[in-house]
Amino acid sequence: MTVGKGKRPRDPNQLAKWIVDQSTGDNPAPETRPVKPPVSPAELSQRMAALGRRGGQIGGKRRLKTMTKAQRQRIAAKAARARWKKKS
Repeated sequence: MTVGKGKRPRDPNQLAKWIVDQSTGDNPAPETRPVKPPVSPAELSQRMAALGRRGGQIGGKRRLKTMTKAQRQRIAAKAARARWKKKS
């Protein structure tokens, strides 16, 4: 039995099928994904900024839902102190 190129699967069932395929010569064509065109750095930066904005918008709302009233008050007081500290 000759071993073909490619990684051997870890799953026992897939490994068994791979061994049978190798021994019988039934080597299916490897799966290929369509190649995406390269993205320019400017476009990549815009995409990443949009993802970050979206995550930030979701995160703040979800964070407020999970906090208690006392936690929200503590955070608001800390923010107010920081604002007043900047002015003086």
